[in-house]
Amino acid sequence: MGTTSKRPEATAAEGQVRGGRGARERILRTAAKLFYEQGVNATGMEQLTDVAHVSKRTFYLHFPSKEALVEAYVHRFRTDAPLAREHVLTRTDLPARERLLAMFERPESSVALRGCPFHNVAVEIADVSAPARTLVANHKREFADRIREVAAAAGARDPGRLARQLAVLYDGATALAIALNSPEPYDDARSAAEALIDEAVSA
Repeated sequence: MGTTSKRPEATAAEGQVRGGRGARERILRTAAKLFYEQGVNATGMEQLTDVAHVSKRTFYLHFPSKEALVEAYVHRFRTDAPLAREHVLTRTDLPARERLLAMFERPESSVALRGCPFHNVAVEIADVSAPARTLVANHKREFADRIREVAAAAGARDPGRLARQLAVLYDGATALAIALNSPEPYDDARSAAEALIDEAVSA
């Protein structure tokens, strides 16, 4: 995804009213786009309500604050819109080892890389007690648990240790790819993951 965004063309239904039915969903969709592409702190209320085609009054009917919207944004990634790179762990058409390696698949190089939305929110919100930060931390723990389950299925002697290693490798590759705006860190991470997995399952 690009680092800048243009106001999307409104559908006919959206152009007729500001607010009304579907306003909450439009706000969430807009937040998902703007927060991910340009960041939480860089997205102001004026831009958010304008792109979502809602008034500020309508916004506050659905969300008491921007912080509440950020919390809903993070929650949505956890429940309704799981990240494809993490969702590969649930695939039944791949053996366990390939599911672990699929987390490090090289992304398209034609778009600006924005990485993991959970990590991005954690970086932008300094208050570790904020509800969104709590959701992020819970998600990262649950993600490591899912890796552990797949690592066990792959035959790892110590699946917990391998899961922690792969989780660190995953977040490290994601962060470096953003910094360099290059998919190459994923290639290096995949090679490192192969070595870790092979060592973990060897007799």
